[in-house]
This record gives sequence, C-alpha cells and structure tokens, in this order.
Amino acid sequence: MRALFVTELFLWPRFHGTIIKSLKSRQAQVVELHVNLTTNMSNIQTCLLDIMNYTVKQLKSINRTLDMKEITTENCVTKKFHKILQSQLDCVWHQLSTRTKEYIQDLKVLRSMIINLIHDDSVSFYALVSKYRTPEYAKVNSGWILLDSAEQLFRLAKGRVYNNKNEFDPEPTPKWKCLNDLLLEEIPEEVKKKQAGNINNTKILILCQDNRTCSQLNHYLTMGPNKYLFYTAFRRDLTINAVASKYKKLKNPCVKIDNKDEKPIKINNKEEKEPKSNTKQNVTHDTMKYELEDNEEEFNADESKSNYVLTLTQMASQIKGAKELPNESIFEPISQIDNLDITQIETEKPIILIQTFKESGNFFSLEKTLESFRPEYIILYHNDVSAVRQIELFEARKGPDELVSKVYFIVYDKTVEEQAYLTSLKREKQSFELLIETKSVMVVPSYQDGKTEEYFNLNVEDENDSVDTRKAGGQVTKEKPVVIVDMREFRSDLPALLHKKGINIEPVTIAIGDYILTPDICVERKSISDLIGSLNSGRLYTQCTQMCRNYSRPILLIEFDQNKPFNLQGHFVVSSDLSGADVQQKLQLLTIHFPRLKLVWSPSPYATAELFYELKQGRKNPNVAEVLALSGDNTADDMNYERYNIVVHDFVQKLPGVTSKNITRIMNKGISLDNLITLNQEELETIIENKNEAETLYSILHVKATPADLNKEDKLFGKKKFGGKNLFYNKK
Repeated sequence: MRALFVTELFLWPRFHGTIIKSLKSRQAQVVELHVNLTTNMSNIQTCLLDIMNYTVKQLKSINRTLDMKEITTENCVTKKFHKILQSQLDCVWHQLSTRTKEYIQDLKVLRSMIINLIHDDSVSFYALVSKYRTPEYAKVNSGWILLDSAEQLFRLAKGRVYNNKNEFDPEPTPKWKCLNDLLLEEIPEEVKKKQAGNINNTKILILCQDNRTCSQLNHYLTMGPNKYLFYTAFRRDLTINAVASKYKKLKNPCVKIDNKDEKPIKINNKEEKEPKSNTKQNVTHDTMKYELEDNEEEFNADESKSNYVLTLTQMASQIKGAKELPNESIFEPISQIDNLDITQIETEKPIILIQTFKESGNFFSLEKTLESFRPEYIILYHNDVSAVRQIELFEARKGPDELVSKVYFIVYDKTVEEQAYLTSLKREKQSFELLIETKSVMVVPSYQDGKTEEYFNLNVEDENDSVDTRKAGGQVTKEKPVVIVDMREFRSDLPALLHKKGINIEPVTIAIGDYILTPDICVERKSISDLIGSLNSGRLYTQCTQMCRNYSRPILLIEFDQNKPFNLQGHFVVSSDLSGADVQQKLQLLTIHFPRLKLVWSPSPYATAELFYELKQGRKNPNVAEVLALSGDNTADDMNYERYNIVVHDFVQKLPGVTSKNITRIMNKGISLDNLITLNQEELETIIENKNEAETLYSILHVKATPADLNKEDKLFGKKKFGGKNLFYNKK
C-alpha cells in the first residue's frame, strides 16, 4: 500500500455474503470419490507418521527455548511446510546444532516419502525408499532408520512390488481403477443419456499436482498398467529374478537376472505358438538394450512436460472386462498438440487433456486452459484449494446456454492427502481472518496518497549545491561520490540503496573487502550467521589481515535484521545439545589483534546506506585501478603483504614508535630484525623521518627498562614518628 500510494484496502473473502450469493447462482456438480488405500499403503502411512512424530518430538526436546508451534506432524504433510520451516527457523538457523539440522533434513525426507506414497506408483516408491536403506545414509541421518517402524516400512514397500514367491508383481495404484471407471463407464454413460448416445467431441480435463504425475497418467492410459509398471522397474534399476504370470504376456519384456552374466532374457508365454523362424524366437541382447534406451529417453523427455492430449481408441462396450484395469492401451496421444493450439484440434472422438495445476509455474495457466478448452467434465486427480477456487469462478462466469460442468474429486479416504486438503482450507480461512483483524487496527497516514510533500521520496537523492555564477560562469561542480562494490555483493539490497542515495556504483571483482569507500576506508560486510561461521573457520582473520595491511581504516560491518532477535552474550545457541564457542570472546581477540579495525553494527541495509553516505562526505573517491592492482595476480610482487614475513610484520607493527605511516619504510630499509637492532638512533631517524618516533623505537630496542628509584625521604613505610613534645598534653 505504501509503495502504490493506496489509502483504502478492500477484502473480499469467500465467506463474504456478496461472494457467496454470486457463486451460488451457478455451481458445478461436484462428486467426491473417496478411494481406500490398500493394506500395505495404509500400514506404510502409519509407519511414516510414527517416524515423523518421533522426529518432531526429538526436535522440540532439544530446542525447548525455540518457538515451534507451527512445526507439527500435521503441518509436515502440507505443501507450505518449507515456508513454515523458513519462517520459524530462518532467524536462528546459525544458532541451531548439527543434530537439530539433521532432524529438520529428515523431516523433509519423510515428507517426500509420504507424498510419493500417495502420488506415485508402487515401483517408484520402492525405488525411493531403497535409496535410504544404505550404510552411507545411516551415518548422516538422525537415527530414524534404526527404528522398528523404519524396518517395517522397508518390508512393506518391498511387499508392494514382489509377491510371496519373490516374483515381480507390483500392486497398481488404487486411483487408477477409479480413473479407469470414470473414463470408460460413468462419463460415457452419462454423455449418452444427455446427447442421445453421441460421445464424440466430449472434453475431459484431468488435473494433477506435478509433471511427474501427468507423465505417469499419460503412460498408464497409453501403455496399460502392467507394461507401465514393468518399464518403470527397469528405469529405477530394480533387480527382477522372476515375474508373475500376467507379465509373461507382455510383448518383448526383458528381465534383469541377478547372476554373473546379467543378460536380459525374454519371458515367453507357454501357450503361445512357436514362431517359424528360430532367429526370431528370442530378442537379442543389443535389441533389448536399444529398446530400453529408447523408452528411457521417452520417459525422461515426457516427465518435463506439463500437459498431454489423448483420445479413446475404442468404446467401453467393446472392451472385455472393462471393470478391471485393461492390460492393453485403449487411449492414444494426439500429436497435434505439439504444433497447434488446443482449440484447433479437430477430432470426432472424445478429447482427454491431462495438465498440472500450474503449467510451467504459471499461476494463470489453469484459468487460461478452462477458458480455451471449456471442458464438460473435470477430474481432480489431486486436491488443490487454488484450483477449486478457479473452477468455481469459471463456472460462475459461464453463459446461461452452456452446460453445467461436472467435477469429480478423487481423494484417498482417511489419509494425509485428505488431511492436507482440510488443513489448507483451515489456513485459508485463518489468513482472511488475520487480514480482517489487521485491517481493523491499521493506521493509514494522511500523506499516504502521495499528494503532499510529506510522502517519502522514491527518487534518487541528489544534493544540488548552490553554484556561484561569478566563478567561471558557475562551471565548477561538486564531484559525485563513488563507491567500489564487489560483484558478489549485488545479491544484496545495499548497492541499490547506495545508488538511490545518489552514490555512483563501480562493480568490480575485488579480493580485499566488499566495499571501498575512499582510498583509506575498506569495508567487509558480514551477516550474523556469516560472522559466526567466519570466526569459527578462521576466514575472518585472513580477511582482516589483508584489509589492515592495505588500508589505513579497515571496517568490519556487522549487519543484522532488527526484526529478528539475536544475541552474542552468554548462550547464543538455542539447541540444548550444543555448547558453542563464545563469539563475543573471539570478537575481543579480533579487536586486540587488529587495533585499527573498527566494528560497526547496522540494523538494516537502509542504515548501512546512510552510514556510507555520511562517511563519503568530504572524502576522496577510490581509484579503481589501484583497487584492481591490489586484487590482481600480476602485481602480487609489489604488494606489501606478499613481500614481508607476516609474523615479523605484525611484531614490528606493535613496537612503540612504529605507525601505519612509517611501517613500510621500516620494513623496506630495515632489511631484517637483526639489522634493525644494530642501527643507531641517527640511522633510525633517517629511515623513519621523525626524530621523536625514532627515539622511541631506539629506546625500546636498546635501553634497559628499570623502575624509577624513589628517594628515601619519599618512602613512607610503617608509622611516622613525630619528634618534639607530645602533641597531646594537658595544660596546667
């Protein structure tokens, strides 16, 4: 509102009376189809939830002082889990222990497993789980892999792919059967009732969560479930010793035998007749290899696509046993989609469009598809609140002559998918309630509209000094300030803010410092997390050494966010299992070792820009050529820190009488420490060019320091005896 000069805010939530009345005027027919999980899937879900619950408890037990209200098992399965983690832990990430970070990483892994269980097929899920049952992963995880639930998880995942005889017999995804019934039975029968038996030109839209599921449904519908699962096993490098009887009927399948040869062989159906030619009886190794490579390239290319267009090759009445999953393909792709728009496709058969909710990350892709494709039937293979809202608006905008769309909502019953959708609905309502509450207490300034002089200035702040026209026609102008900025610093907001302040930016790749303000001032910028990491690794010591040797006024700028709490005193870590080093003590050692190094604390990039602007006042601009010479490799021999011994340089620099102005002359003409000691006071004065500093340096090197003798009269030890008469006597 501030940037757009907006003074009024209008909120139109879905539970607003006007919105409800508008949407209820025309609503789509919604059919919820609750699909039950298989026994193995239900048990796997229970195991994963138990492991996630254990991980969350362990995470909270070692971080009792940290606010983790939003990090719950319920929120772990939602799509916004990564944003929740970022909002909760971003400000204290540098204070967390390694153990805590392992628990957080394991939560992400477990979430990917439970999402894959719901969205993917049994073969892909088993391949994913198998990656984590390795000794390498056991060394880096938090320990959940050693739990009994994890062992049961691995056993059940394998049971979904292999039967009791260890034959390859994967169970199909339960939603496939539901989708098959909709496309082959329910929708065709309903269309025949409405259009007198004409199913041609019927448009069906299937919406999925991601490109991977789109590719899965496309291959399932065009290849059949058995062939798709079989080829998926080869793509996932699963070892197959034997296959079930139904997979022996596939055309030219090849099996990876677990022996020394590992040659693919062909499983022939015993009931098939022998071919006439023996040369065609078995498929050669090379032929099967090329066939698999072609399918691999096809699968990989398809997984990057976000939409597919299919059509029926035959009606459901012509399929024998349509109630079961068909083994052969009854759908075929339409190649016109690659070159033509979807509205230009002409076919006399029903069109099935498979698409993601956000095509290529575009939030408006679904709205565009609904307006151009205008489907009569919409199948939500996955649930998404945003997609449901867009479908509601699409139906409300339809004309009175158009047919009402029918939406099929396929969801697994009593699963994390259903719970995640309900959680999304609850968060949507809570978000609007928070906005309404915030608006009720929000104060809008009177100058918010930008029509008065009080509004904040968005233009570059240039200082136009008054020009004296009597001096050479007023042609003498003030030199504009320049700051040399390291190229890597452009990932932050500070360079843009400096430009806004009227400072010219010179982007250069420099090795010493991040910002060169003047020929003498060099700034190294650090965030809190970067500061702690640099102190622990010793990298900051090297950076400060280089700055102090090449610039007379080095500055260490520590930037923190004023909205995020941090402290460098006492226990700066929040994890109870971590006893970190004292950062404050290391900073003290840093300042003792580098006396000329200045520490500057800045609460925000805006404050840093203001600080740089003040430091530039009345000072010369830095020379880009000189800065590049310090950072370049060609002039390394001329640089002081390359020519001198670091230990000797630091020792001489700490001697009395040695300053930043004469250190270079002493190091150049002194030759060595042995030679420096042999020089007399006159020779030192010639080198240093300052009599007082030469005398101080000579005295510290040659004069033996002894404590000053005190006069005996000044020594007051014990009680002082007063002579003469007694001071206290009675007068008679």
